[in-house]
Amino acid sequence: MTNQRICILGGTGFVGHHLVTRLAASGYWCRLLARRPERHRDLSLVPGTELRRSDIFETGVLEKQLEGCTAVINLVGILNEGSGRTFQRVHVDLVERILAAAQAVEVPRYLHMSALHAQSTRGTSRYLRTKGKGEDLAHAGTHMQVTSFRPSVIFGPGDGFFNRFATLLKITPGVFPLACPDARFAPVYVGDVVSAMAKALANPGCVGKGYDLCGPRIYSLRELVKYTAGLIGRKTMVIGLPDFGARLQARVFQLLPGKPFTMDNYLSLQTDSICEHDGLAELGIEPRTVEALVPGYLH
Repeated sequence: MTNQRICILGGTGFVGHHLVTRLAASGYWCRLLARRPERHRDLSLVPGTELRRSDIFETGVLEKQLEGCTAVINLVGILNEGSGRTFQRVHVDLVERILAAAQAVEVPRYLHMSALHAQSTRGTSRYLRTKGKGEDLAHAGTHMQVTSFRPSVIFGPGDGFFNRFATLLKITPGVFPLACPDARFAPVYVGDVVSAMAKALANPGCVGKGYDLCGPRIYSLRELVKYTAGLIGRKTMVIGLPDFGARLQARVFQLLPGKPFTMDNYLSLQTDSICEHDGLAELGIEPRTVEALVPGYLH
């Protein structure tokens, strides 16, 4: 193991599981903060990894948990608001807390997970605008060594994209009404995302930069849903909704438990999730394809 200890916020989520495994394999010590660490005992089995019970929004908690760390990685994000967790609080206020705490205990390095086309003023949704504000805060006016990452939709074992659509397709009787069917994505493999983060962590040349992360091919949402249906053996007719139908679906679905689709999600889909700059190529990573990997775990 190295003498570098990395504190990861949001490390118990989908990307976090893959990142912890990657960093541990590279010899890093990882400290994960979680409100309910007993739900993530599997991560405590990863060599050099410790889980600490923490509410990262409590005053003074971050300063205590960041002591002795050489870097902090922020993977925390939400797609929908609820239960006191707003976009502003999670994507902006938390970043301010992290930066202040890290500088207070002299943690030099900060890796920040943003979102593709996150823009503080021009983002098409509150999600994208607050993600943009958080990324701007990370890069502006701090003495820390900051690198940020802006992925398209991330796929891989345990993802919330292909697995979610597979579940919905299984319970849909023959016809699947799809909002924003022409929205475009360049799905990026979670293993490539964590490789980018690991490379940036070890490379001083990545300090001060932000990387767009996309897979090698662009798909419409309709194509991805149809592909998912084929993989799970569902002969489902995918019906693209017109704009007024997509808006109506969002207004209804955001009232349901779990908020499967909201108006803010709809607004996010008005911006294609495709890259203008190839961050993976800049980092020397050849992206893997949906077709090579998704069948292996979706079946």
